[in-house]
Amino acid sequence: MPSNKKSFLLRLDPDIYRAIGQWAGDEFRSVNAHIEFLLREALKKAGRLPPSQRKPGGKAAGLSDREPDRRHGVNTDDSGHSGK
Repeated sequence: MPSNKKSFLLRLDPDIYRAIGQWAGDEFRSVNAHIEFLLREALKKAGRLPPSQRKPGGKAAGLSDREPDRRHGVNTDDSGHSGK
């Protein structure tokens, strides 16, 4: 399936990459998906999320209050606690 996402090179300090990698693992995301998640959240918080990414009611497209646990089918809230 072709992706409509923009590819680019990102250089990071190795310690920052390790920290993001650990955080991504804790959230059951890939490093790439976690960086995109963090950038989207920062854009939303700053009021700079592009209109094409917004949904009616103020939520960004593709975001919800609960992110799915992609490995085990468990939903977690923003605090990382499972919905079980």
